[in-house]
Amino acid sequence: MMGLCLGLAGVIWVALPLHELTLAWSHTVEKIRWEEDYRITADGLMLGEARVRGSGAGMEIPEDAVWRDGVWSYQRALPPLQPLHLARTPEAGDYELCFAGACHALGKWLGPPRRDRPWVELWSCRMHVSRSSASIP
Repeated sequence: MMGLCLGLAGVIWVALPLHELTLAWSHTVEKIRWEEDYRITADGLMLGEARVRGSGAGMEIPEDAVWRDGVWSYQRALPPLQPLHLARTPEAGDYELCFAGACHALGKWLGPPRRDRPWVELWSCRMHVSRSSASIP
């Protein structure tokens, strides 16, 4: 079974038994929410639909984006991301992982963003999950 690993330089800090997720965050200046849907595959994280609630500094809406339900939605054809690098600092706030109908700050698993650990990576990883440990904390 594939899952989502969080860590740095191949060192796993946390492994979650997920098949798909939404990565969400707020732009540090504009405070506008961004969301990206990912499917977890053996080759890496496959970006599906992305959404942004508005534009601003460094936040150009792609020409092919569609305005729907209060957000700009679009898709990009990218190769699998393996790993996906995220900058994570106290000044920028935290990312959220959304799955199973709820969103959780990365801090739930990693603690709050820290200056001495300004990066985290997400990647697909093979998991060996027993039936008793298959639930997500």
